Order: sequence, then structure tokens, then C-alpha cells
Amino acid sequence: IMASFEPCRTKMEAENISQSAISAFESTFNSLVSGASGTIPEDSISPVEDLQKADELTTEPNSDLLSETVVLKLNGGLGTGMGLDKAKSLLKVKGNLTFLDLTAKQVMKMREDFKSNVKFMLMNSFSTSDDTLNFFKEKYPDLAAEEGLELMQNKVPKLNAETFEPATFEPNPANEWCPPGHGDLYAALVGSGQLDALLEKGFKYMFVSNSDNLGATLDLKILTHFATSDASFMMECCERTENDKKGGHLAVRNEDKQLILRESAMCADEDEPAFQDITKHRFFNTNNLWIRLDKLKEVVDKSGGFIPLPMIKNKKTVDPKDDSTTKVIQLETAMGAAIECFEGASALVVPRTRFAPVKKCNDLLLLRSDAYIVTDDFRTVLNPKCEGAAPVMAIDSKKYKLVGALEEATADGIPSLVQCKRLTIKGKVLLSSKCVMVGEVSIINSSDVAKVVPKRTIKDETLDLTDDKAPEDPCLKCVIM
Repeated sequence: IMASFEPCRTKMEAENISQSAISAFESTFNSLVSGASGTIPEDSISPVEDLQKADELTTEPNSDLLSETVVLKLNGGLGTGMGLDKAKSLLKVKGNLTFLDLTAKQVMKMREDFKSNVKFMLMNSFSTSDDTLNFFKEKYPDLAAEEGLELMQNKVPKLNAETFEPATFEPNPANEWCPPGHGDLYAALVGSGQLDALLEKGFKYMFVSNSDNLGATLDLKILTHFATSDASFMMECCERTENDKKGGHLAVRNEDKQLILRESAMCADEDEPAFQDITKHRFFNTNNLWIRLDKLKEVVDKSGGFIPLPMIKNKKTVDPKDDSTTKVIQLETAMGAAIECFEGASALVVPRTRFAPVKKCNDLLLLRSDAYIVTDDFRTVLNPKCEGAAPVMAIDSKKYKLVGALEEATADGIPSLVQCKRLTIKGKVLLSSKCVMVGEVSIINSSDVAKVVPKRTIKDETLDLTDDKAPEDPCLKCVIM
């Protein structure tokens, strides 16, 4: 298709979107129009052989670096996959503490401990900004008042899948736009003037991570290693396990020996077996990234005001809730993919504790339980009593896809999981804080009515609650009487 970018440019300019974001989108648009598949063939890359491990670093932590460091949390996600209509980071994780509470408290504790003003920023989207800023004004007014707390994610037009022109949807014009993926971080920093402002104030290092990854704390030893290694960009990786085989991996590009990131959308079908071979491609990107801001500025200037990131192409419908509406293409980029744009980029293998994102209700139930504890410096870590292995959670993904369903099931409290090896739940159940799961526990309910799990210690048992009496609804009792 010979499509022009001009209709997109006009549409974006009408919304006052920055030149940097328009240029970045034009770059991905041109990849699409040129017929680029966006794939990275297996024969063009080599596996990454060996990487330095964070556990083996001998660098002496240098707290003086904190005054030159910015912590940025990506906070644009709504958690729609879990049935949420507000910022996912406002979900309660431990008692009454949300993701954002824990992050804010970590930053404040670090400032207090090291007598250093670590700068804190959030990258919000149009859908998370109001909720998030109100939360900070109410609970952390000092942080809320700091200059440059918020960096705003851009939006880009959805494209008609047949013509590559901006898609239209008159019933709800908001559906004509989509988020550009977290690769937008760079355009947002440049376009908002924040990159220049940070450099002017003497900031040199930025640590970026997802707000739903509670393991991604500002680690002084890793910061010191990054600073002394003089790398322009450093990605924290973990070793891939069977569970990670479908996620992106790190690789070396054969032609110039540059580190690159290959996401699943960049893999052709015939290369799928190699992509999923965790013994060959051993490392995945945690999305915990360290960026030298002065080097970022150099890369941006060299490319003409933006970073040319590889294209990720998603096929959707213009109204995501209605499959009969116009087919569209949503172009995205991933921030980790910028590793290929930085000469002298590096990667560091970190322990799995630095990668604990909450993607499903399985993860949330585990974090809310006693299998995880909050440390004095507000990190959420596996309870030492678990002896290094978190319980394996297999709760019914159909019944508990949405947070609301999990809240109903745990209205009477969260069960104890600290001695649990594996918990399997099939069907609707009502748990309580008096349920203590030990060893391998399986609970089944094949009926349509939620059944009460016995309030006792359940050790290495399979319980079938299908024929149990349904709990009486106290509200119905009042009506009858």
C-alpha cells in the first residue's frame, strides 16, 4: 500500500502532540508501509553466551550517585485484563497499601536513609493521570508538589488495516487513538522538555521499571555498577524458565555484534521453536532499565529528535469491544528495544526477586498472602519461611480472571500460604484467613454456587466441595423474616 503519513501528522498536530512523538510514530509508520514484517530471523542473530550476574558484583555501593539519579515508574496501564477501570497501581497489594504506596514509601525511606534527594517520576497515560495525581495529593503531598513528577504518555492514531489511513469511529472518537507502548518513554522525555531539564539539573542516571513490578527497587549496588561500567544503557535480565518461553529474549545481532531484544511479535512462525528454546536463548528482559541520560540525548540528537525503535504490529478492531467494527492496526514500540540504539549497551543478570509483576489474580492472591512480607525499606519479598520457593498458584483462570471475583472469594480474609507448595482451585470458593494451606492442596467445586472452604489447616488434601451445602445469604434471611 502506498500510504502517506500526512493524514496522521495532521491528526496528531491537531491534538498538540509533540514533534518528537510525531517523528517516532512516522518512523514506525514508514516501517509498516515499506512492507517490513517487523520480524528478526533466527539466522540473523546469535544467542547471548554469558552475562555478568548482579549477585557476583564486587562494586562498593556509592550513595553519592543518588543525587544524580531519577527513578521513573511506568504507570500508564489500566489493568483492563484484570477487569479494572483505574490505574492498576492503585490496587491494594499488602493490607491497605497499593503498588504506588509501596513505591512512594521506598523512595521516601531511601531519601531518609541516605540523606539524598532521589528524584521520583511517573509516566502516566490519559487514563491513569487523574486518579494517580489525586492519590499523591491526598497521601504524599510532598511528592505531589515536586516539580516534574508526571511525564505524560503520548497517544497515536489507530490505522485502518486496509488503507493505513487514520481510522475513524464517530460513535466514540476516543477509540480512534491508542497508546504507543512504553517505547514512547523516550519521545515523552524529549517532547515534554523533561530530558533537557533533568540534564540541566545535573541528573545523569535513570532507573525505569513497571509500576506493577514490586521487585524493581532502586538497588544501590546495581546503580554503582552501572555508573562505574560507563555503559550507555543497561538492561536487567533474568534466566528464562519454562514459564518464560513465550516472552521476548535478548540476542546478539550478527552483522554488528550489537545487543538487541526480540519480542514474540518479531518472531516468524518457522523460528518459533528456536525462539522458545530456553537453553539456546537464555535471558529475558525484565523491563528494569538503566539509562545514561547524557547518552540518550546523544542518540536522540543523532537520529533527528527521536529514537528509531523497531515496530510492533498489533491487529485489532477500532472498537475493541466490538469485533464487527473496522479492522485496524495498532503500532507500538517497546522501551527495552532501545538497547539496539545505544553503542556500548550492556545487560546484567538479576535474581528473580527483581521481577515480580502482577499480571493475573494468581499473582495478586500470592502477594496479598503471608507468603510475601514487606521489609523495613518497603520492599515486598518472599517470606524467608518459604525457603526460597514461592507457592505455585493454579487458581481457576476463568472464574478468577477479574479482581472483583477474587475480592468476593477473599471477603473473609486471605488464606495462609506460607507453608503451601502448590494451591489449585477449580470453581467458585469462599476462602478465609482461618484457612491454612500446607503442602499441595487442591480444592474443587463443580457446582455454580460458591462453596465455603473449611476454616482449618488443610494439608496435602484434595477437597471436593461440589455437594456441600451452599452458605446461607444473610441478606435473604432478613427479607424472609
